[in-house]
Amino acid sequence: MLIDLDEKDLKHGLLGLVIALVEIIKEALKLQAIKRMEGSSLTEAEVDRLGEALMDLDTAIEKMKADLGVAESVKAVRDGLDDVVNGVIDSILSPNGWLESRQSRGSEIFA
Repeated sequence: MLIDLDEKDLKHGLLGLVIALVEIIKEALKLQAIKRMEGSSLTEAEVDRLGEALMDLDTAIEKMKADLGVAESVKAVRDGLDDVVNGVIDSILSPNGWLESRQSRGSEIFA
């Protein structure tokens, strides 16, 4: 079986994955920044510098996506990751769904 791989598609897929991971890390940084601001552990100057740095990062990421033409690839990766996370959360929040998932995989459940 021969697999036909298009170098451009492969490049866009990989770049999309890398930029999607950078966006996820950026979001984690923003959450930590908000927690620190709410906890009053940052000075006003630190809050300003942090805000500017995060805005600069947003701008740089958007520019990279536009320059490389990978916005759709990044969106596809993010959507796929969202689907995985939603599935995990649903299985955790719905015990019946979790049990059914475990049973469908043939795992034994010990009570």
